[in-house]
Amino acid sequence: MPHPRLSLSALAFAAVLPSLAAAAPSRCERLVAALSSQLADVTCFESADLTTANASTTPLDNSLPGLPAGAFTPRTDRAVLVAAPPRGTPITRAVPGVQLQARFAGDPTGEARFLLRLPDGWNGRLVVAGASSQRSEFNGDFAWSDYVVQKGYAYASQNKGVFNFKLAAVSATPPADPLPCRLNPGSPVWVHFYDDDPGQPFTRWSEVMLDAAAAARRGVRAHYGEPPRYTYAVGTSNGGYQVRRAVELAPHLFDGGVDWEGTFVDAGAPNLLTDLPPAVLNWPDYLASGKSSTSTAYRNFLAAGYPPDLVSGADSLWTHHWASYWELTECQWQKRLDPSYDTYGAGTAGYNYLARLSASDVGAQLAAIATTGRIQRPLVTVAGTMDALLPIDHHARAYARKVAAGLAERGHGEGEEEGRAPDYRLYEVQNGNHIESYADLFPQLQLVLPHAHAAFDLLVAHVEAGAALPADQCVPPGGAIAGAPAQPGHCAALFAP
Repeated sequence: MPHPRLSLSALAFAAVLPSLAAAAPSRCERLVAALSSQLADVTCFESADLTTANASTTPLDNSLPGLPAGAFTPRTDRAVLVAAPPRGTPITRAVPGVQLQARFAGDPTGEARFLLRLPDGWNGRLVVAGASSQRSEFNGDFAWSDYVVQKGYAYASQNKGVFNFKLAAVSATPPADPLPCRLNPGSPVWVHFYDDDPGQPFTRWSEVMLDAAAAARRGVRAHYGEPPRYTYAVGTSNGGYQVRRAVELAPHLFDGGVDWEGTFVDAGAPNLLTDLPPAVLNWPDYLASGKSSTSTAYRNFLAAGYPPDLVSGADSLWTHHWASYWELTECQWQKRLDPSYDTYGAGTAGYNYLARLSASDVGAQLAAIATTGRIQRPLVTVAGTMDALLPIDHHARAYARKVAAGLAERGHGEGEEEGRAPDYRLYEVQNGNHIESYADLFPQLQLVLPHAHAAFDLLVAHVEAGAALPADQCVPPGGAIAGAPAQPGHCAALFAP
């Protein structure tokens, strides 16, 4: 029965309350509406937990309709560089919030994708992640998302505007399609990277990173009613390259960044097209020597900047890089940047970048995507000395030299708004490798992940509270980034027994 003290008008109002509640837009509806001009094919949902402890956080591999296997592999992507918890980022609590995933509506290729996670216990800050290799927007889920969402950061990511790859052929000889790359010189498997397709220049990598930051900031404002107070860029490998470009190009979007094993790109040596051919060239002789550390091939590896091999029976660290990375990565970059080179006719081992400068426009192609070192926001690089894909002296240290040259060239009065040049630090992890999971095979290797997280926290304290960043240093095995490092500067050797 009606309550005796409610008037007829109150009864009438109470009767319409359910319909008003039904008509009120949900948080996802408001978020999607705010981003409707930038995004398409949006999926948005309320999540009981935004960490990867929740199976719904990272989609299944090959779950985007209409794509061949290999093009969209979120669960594979998140585990390529970093192990799952608890070996990777520890997960200590559930993080309720909203997750949105979509593609960028204005992308003519239809491949550029976006991810946004908005925790209920927001700390007022945003993290935007780069994407490693040619991986999806979920590639940082173990490495970065799990860490920052538990601290209350909103988290965004993207895929550099491109899908991964598709199987092209299983054949002893190159297929008719001129773009595929074989997995390694002994493999009959050929894959076609979407990154090598027309309309997918590597210049898009920076553009999509900045687009993701702009969309994320707009989404944060729509969801929480205010913009982020601080925005940070983080990323690993090619995602680290995106971080460097972000703090070089967009101080209006980012307050600082952490790049982990970022790829160094420069039209002059070193770069991937000078680094990788010597590895492909010398591997057969090194293998024929019985993986001898006194062989000429071994010495050639070291002279080319590579860290020493770690041999365990029939297995070795270089063996894994030969099987999965060296030739495949060289091919993918060469097909994009120097497509007139006859990859498998002239040979991957015979590629000579310096000779190709006068035979093609490869120099101009690299110059268009080069990292300049002219950072406009504070940046920290974290890199392992045993990185056998991006050797530290040719990538992390090369970028540090570029930053130092940029500061000398422009003077110390340019940079952040207050007139002080942004700080840059390089923290080298003794015995750290590019692929964290290799530490399970070679116990001499150290995980870089905890040091990347520590560097992030140090960067935040520096940006927001003015705390001094610890000096450049070598982080010893079992050690941590220190305010008064025992080994300032570079590590004395790439491998410490």
